[in-house]
Amino acid sequence: MRTFLLSATVAVSCLAASAASAQTLRIALASEPTAVDPHYHDLTPNNALAQHIFESLVSQDEQQKLLPGLAASWENDGKNRWTFKLRQGVTFSNGKPFTAQDVIFTFCRTLKNETKVSDSFADITGNFASVTSPDPQTLVIETIAPEPLLPNLLSGLGILSASIVEHGTITYDIAKNCGVTGPWPTVTGFNDGSLAIGTGPYKLKSYVRGSAIELERNPTYWGKAEPWATVRLLPVTNAGPRLAGLLAGDYDVIENPAARDLGRIKGDKRFDHVITPSTRVIYFQLDVARDQSPFVKAEDGKNPLKDVRVRQAMSLAIDRDAIVKRIMDGAAEPAYQFLPTGMFGTQANPQKLAYDPAQAKKLLAEAGYPKGFQVTLSTTNDRYINDSQITQAVAQYLTQVGIKAEVDAMTRAIYFPRRAKKEFSVAIGGWGSATGEAASFLRQWPPTPNETKTLGGSNYGGYKNDKFDAVIREAVTTLDDAKRATLLQEAGKLVLADYAFIPLHFESGIWAFKSELDLKGRADQFMLAMSVKPKAK
Repeated sequence: MRTFLLSATVAVSCLAASAASAQTLRIALASEPTAVDPHYHDLTPNNALAQHIFESLVSQDEQQKLLPGLAASWENDGKNRWTFKLRQGVTFSNGKPFTAQDVIFTFCRTLKNETKVSDSFADITGNFASVTSPDPQTLVIETIAPEPLLPNLLSGLGILSASIVEHGTITYDIAKNCGVTGPWPTVTGFNDGSLAIGTGPYKLKSYVRGSAIELERNPTYWGKAEPWATVRLLPVTNAGPRLAGLLAGDYDVIENPAARDLGRIKGDKRFDHVITPSTRVIYFQLDVARDQSPFVKAEDGKNPLKDVRVRQAMSLAIDRDAIVKRIMDGAAEPAYQFLPTGMFGTQANPQKLAYDPAQAKKLLAEAGYPKGFQVTLSTTNDRYINDSQITQAVAQYLTQVGIKAEVDAMTRAIYFPRRAKKEFSVAIGGWGSATGEAASFLRQWPPTPNETKTLGGSNYGGYKNDKFDAVIREAVTTLDDAKRATLLQEAGKLVLADYAFIPLHFESGIWAFKSELDLKGRADQFMLAMSVKPKAK
């Protein structure tokens, strides 16, 4: 039996005085959350906002080490059963006590969420055979297949209060609506604040799309009070105005200033900054399944992206080192696999993805496209660091080898629903490993979707590799760490060899802030008010 029992001590910086506890913290966000609903879309800005209001059973520190959250401890029986002992003395912001019923209701809601984007979080609960509660502070989860990473996966799932719906006895019985007798909550109720009831350190005061999100300290929070009475999260999607606002005193903290602009604050005693390597890989996902793809035009009328030689040629056409140096200003690392080397399940010495335009042209000719073809690259312009500039650069590289590439850039609020509907041919993506190991990307994007939707939930390009599917299905149910690592390495090699996903680089998170503050950068790139404290004096 594997047992997990972690200290519940929370490290908190010394608060300067009562004056500091009355301050408002103003944060300029690089990418605006698209909803307050913690189950609406598994997206970093949304998940970061949710953590202020809704806590998870398991927490993660800045380096993604697991810590107790609403669960004080957990254990696995070596097979399919996980038992979680819940934290006692916790109440929701509406005064209702936190119990196992709320957790079961939350699990049910992920499968009864009509307003979600894609299958956000249902890929976790879809593997649950049963969830029971022997007593109000104990939760027992039986999974259909063994799930070695269940605590890691649950660290991203915000817990709701069952009090937000009409219900009888809550049970994990999806066919019987889990005991819910009224309508299931929708995203609108969270955004207007009426359903935004959590156990976190903050409460939602207001959410105005395109303007600001205002949080206020939760007086019933079970942990130590945060120093900020109010937090204002302000969407400022352009890096220039974010830095200008910091310099002018309009913001206390900003996300992702352009690395090239950091020289404006270096040596200025009024400001400081932190650069933290992240696990987020930036990549392109290709439509490799359809005979006619919506944004591809070739003389033969076919979809060239179905040919692995064409996909390899596209990879060879891209100069990753130049993108990192010139567009990312060195605040990134070229990616030759889907998680940084050295992390669990990665290849120790991955083969470099070469820049070779001559070989790219040769492969295109071999595939029957000596004159290339036309393609549109679809991208966000307000989600990842320099996302539209990166896509423009890739389009230029492709054009140089004969692939006439155009760019269609759009706000992420439009982009992500369209991508989920499989409307694109070549689509940018960014994925940070929520579990801290290679399974995170490999179970979400490349697999053929299974019936329970626990695998392949984001396989929008129709990639299918039977050998890969067999390996990843075994890997994600293998409890032996050494064996799982080997399987994940094999799975990663298989995906890379097919070029249906073309990795570019790993982002670094950058934060700039006033010098009277301390900020801990996070590997998951979450911008949390809880990571910002007044500097000890």
